[in-house]
Amino acid sequence: MPQHKVVNSDHFITFTNGYILNNIEFDKQHIWHPYTSSVNALPCYEVTGAKGAKLTLASGEELVDGMSSWWAAIHGYNHPTLNKAAHDQVDAFSHVMFGGITHQPAINVCRTLLDMVPDGLSRVFLADSGSVAVEVAIKMAIQYWACQGRSEKSRIVAPRNGYHGDTFAAMSVCDPINGMHSLFENVLSKQLFAPAPQTRFGQTFSEDDILPMVEMFENHHHEIAALILEPIVQGAGGMRMYHPEYLKRCRQLCDSYDVLLICDEIATGFGRTGKLFACEHADISPDILCLGKALTGGYMTMAATLCTEDVALGVCQGEPGVFMHGPTYMGNPLACAVANASLSLINQNHWQTQVQAIEQQLQSELEKCASLAVVADVRVLGAIGVVETRAPVNVAEIQRHFVRHGVWIRPFGKLVYIMPPYIISATQLSALTHAIFSYLQKQG
Repeated sequence: MPQHKVVNSDHFITFTNGYILNNIEFDKQHIWHPYTSSVNALPCYEVTGAKGAKLTLASGEELVDGMSSWWAAIHGYNHPTLNKAAHDQVDAFSHVMFGGITHQPAINVCRTLLDMVPDGLSRVFLADSGSVAVEVAIKMAIQYWACQGRSEKSRIVAPRNGYHGDTFAAMSVCDPINGMHSLFENVLSKQLFAPAPQTRFGQTFSEDDILPMVEMFENHHHEIAALILEPIVQGAGGMRMYHPEYLKRCRQLCDSYDVLLICDEIATGFGRTGKLFACEHADISPDILCLGKALTGGYMTMAATLCTEDVALGVCQGEPGVFMHGPTYMGNPLACAVANASLSLINQNHWQTQVQAIEQQLQSELEKCASLAVVADVRVLGAIGVVETRAPVNVAEIQRHFVRHGVWIRPFGKLVYIMPPYIISATQLSALTHAIFSYLQKQG
């Protein structure tokens, strides 16, 4: 491989000794993508534009996006309101440190968030990403109890099949067996895990579901700082949709045993499940709430950890008297401005009609997949559609099929799922569901 300086062009990279790589080859040899091998990388498709619910490839093909860029671009791409917010803020200033300085975009987005979230949450800590928001939440919970003179309460309990991010504290509360992080078992904090809830959303709740968590609290409440869970929908841990009563009982257990409740709504927040926040399905409010992904409408990275006044004050009692966490880009004005514009679009409440229509269409059009021999289950909630296969899919093969059919869907393991932008049209959504069915039908 030549080691000389490169000159960039639109779709080729030319080395000074005349060696030429096209962009895809350069990407394959030098750029590491998420959840991908550096030895046998999955194929990549170069995007040159995006508008509405469509991505444009360098080849000129247009793909209907079924992923909302990992569940974030709920308003679609190139939205004029979000574009204007970004341009206006760039012209003013794009970043200042948040230590000792505040600014209108941060004040606006925090005020808007507090008006939207469940009752009881009153403080906002702005972070860089969802995983960092979880790290912040776990630190808050542990410091809270330490500052109450109860430092023995330093472990976190979580249901199995959960996923909360890829940084170290976040990894420690992901499913240690079925999750993605078993390799790091020996260096992660040893947390507590209860069986995942089994009663599906819409079924009659089984009391057996909550009994293992009750036992966990009875035996370990003296050492538990917090319970962390994804309300109603467990995301990357299996796209499982469970009964709201389980969440309600977890809130009651936390109240009874002096344990903080952390709700990770990074994937479910801002309307994805048919409620503005998934914990509203159970009519509960957490002590700590993690948000991200759709917060900026998919324009840039930003997250938030919100907490009650009790937690905020409790964290800062005694030594050290402050919360020792401060990302360099905390409160980034550009992200805050776009986030506030995104929240203003949500507050127009079009999402309710949009998500309801998506749910009804997904239920109707994905149901035919259930009759296929290769399919184990089909489930839908809000703007989430999941087809679970009996064996893991061949990702490279299935994505080639999807691209040929003009759609972008990124499966993992046994899960072929879609979480489209709310602005998707019925015709575009049908393109996604038809592509899924047509591939699985060919598999026998």
